Amino acid sequence: MTVKEVTVQNQVGLHARPATYFIQKANEFKSSIWVEKDERKVNAKSLLGVLSLGIMGDTSIRIIASGSDEEQAVDELVKLVETGFAE
Repeated sequence: MTVKEVTVQNQVGLHARPATYFIQKANEFKSSIWVEKDERKVNAKSLLGVLSLGIMGDTSIRIIASGSDEEQAVDELVKLVETGFAE
């Protein structure tokens, strides 16, 4: 299992468009991937799950992956969050 904490950089957080980018990236990997905020953990491949966390800008989240490509999955998702989803 690979776990990394990252702070959401863009001010509006993970609203519909950035959440869609995040989910599309997560679906490129075979590993099971979760996003955790304030002790709530959801499937990172589920739009409704990610949106239900209500992640705003400057919020710290944890990205957790388990599987054959877990390290690459977490690294690429962290990079996507750190760049502010190109917004």
